[in-house]
Amino acid sequence: MKVRFLLDENLTTRLKIAALRFNPEIDILRVGDLNAPPLGTLDADILRYLELSQRLFITDNRTSMPEHLEAHWANQGKIWGLLWVYPQTPIAELAEELFVIWEKTEAEEWIYKLDWIPFKRKV
Repeated sequence: MKVRFLLDENLTTRLKIAALRFNPEIDILRVGDLNAPPLGTLDADILRYLELSQRLFITDNRTSMPEHLEAHWANQGKIWGLLWVYPQTPIAELAEELFVIWEKTEAEEWIYKLDWIPFKRKV
């Protein structure tokens, strides 16, 4: 199954637009979009939505999300992957990473995986 994405609401909509420029068939939503959780949705509810919708979550929320993720797993919750965004990463670079993930991997490969993007961080 192709990877489907959900962008956190604090990530700019420009990231979604940039990813779709690589391929308009990418299934990518942002919190607040139609058919996505509304703006202001609590982390625990986002995690439940991700499980049901089988979407890989892209976020820069390293404050509250880890705690909610632990609680989600403690309740036998499942995730279809979560990627934290390195601060100050250009949108074009993030969009390319999402395209490569969509193009080269399957959704099942991301189950329970946590990682950072971009994968090859320049120091």
